[in-house]
Parts: sequence; C-alpha cells; structure tokens
Amino acid sequence: MVGAVLVVLLGGVSAWAASDPGSYGRSRDGCVNVVMPSSTGGGIMHECGASARAMCRSAFSEHTQLALLARPQCRLAGLAPGSHPSH
Repeated sequence: MVGAVLVVLLGGVSAWAASDPGSYGRSRDGCVNVVMPSSTGGGIMHECGASARAMCRSAFSEHTQLALLARPQCRLAGLAPGSHPSH
C-alpha cells in the first residue's frame, strides 16, 4: 500500500514538474526560455530583447545541442529568421 502511494505521489510530482513552465513562463513576445539538460539536472536560459535576438541568431547558424533546443523556443518568441515579433 505504501509503495502504491509513493508511486502515485512521484508520478504526480513528475507530471507537474514536466508541465509547469516555472517562474519565467513560456517563450513568447521576444523572450526565450530554453531548458538545457545536464548531468546535474539542467538549467534554464532566459533571455529577452537584444540578448534573446542574439541567442536566436546563433541558434539558427550553429549546430550545437543548445542551438537545436533554442530554435523551437525562438520560433515561439517570434525571433526565428523571417518572423516578426508580435508587438
């Protein structure tokens, strides 16, 4: 019984952690949030404005793991090449 409760509890916490955007929210309106996994768990890169535009320019010109993770987030933020920010 205790094992079943732990499995349900851990499953719920895992689902919440995977779906919660955190304090930065989702990439949009010229701000980019990229979750970068690492051996210690990972981290979030959060950039807005000129820093986000520079990061997205690099993401579409490089072929690194970070660039591949950043591209979809740049698209969501309206910062992909050929896109226009929503405001």
